Amino acid sequence: MTQALKDLGEYIASALPQDVLRTEVNRCGELTLEVRTASIVKVVTFLRDDTGCLFKQLMDVCGADWPGREPRFDVVYHLLSMKHNQRVRVKVATDEETAVPSVTGVFSSAGWFERETWDMYGVTFSGHPDLRRLLTDYGFEGHPLRKDFPLTGYVEMRYDDEAKRVVYEPVKLTQDFRSFDFLSPWEGPLPGDEKAEGNS
Repeated sequence: MTQALKDLGEYIASALPQDVLRTEVNRCGELTLEVRTASIVKVVTFLRDDTGCLFKQLMDVCGADWPGREPRFDVVYHLLSMKHNQRVRVKVATDEETAVPSVTGVFSSAGWFERETWDMYGVTFSGHPDLRRLLTDYGFEGHPLRKDFPLTGYVEMRYDDEAKRVVYEPVKLTQDFRSFDFLSPWEGPLPGDEKAEGNS
């Protein structure tokens, strides 16, 4: 199977030499194509329609955040060919300002996936028919799967009995940070043992 995927990667790269930057078959036997961001619609159309590929199903679109790298984000597409029983991963790199062309014209299912990617990472998709939040609330601030998003978030939501509505408030930590001694509970006295010693 690995050789077949290598051959497929070479076939795609030779058919789209200006668009495919790199192909790789990893140790798990998965083919990955790195593609120019502006060429994503052309590449997935080729992968869907070419008789040597026939990747007719878009399984997923997701993001990845690499804060120490420029450009910072990857948008990753997973496609399946039922005809050839093969999968391919297609990656494009982008930053916070550069919009990735939407593939909703090629795969209608991409609409929901691209909305989720925008909601979680803040990656925008040009040409998307309805790019708005999907998993978070409309008043939500930030994009929670970015590596620099604070663990506690920015605001918290609760129902206020007096106002009879949902209210948003800045996050307030309810306790100070705790100090841990990193001792295993199995290698020393357990919390509370000091009280038992005083009673004996």
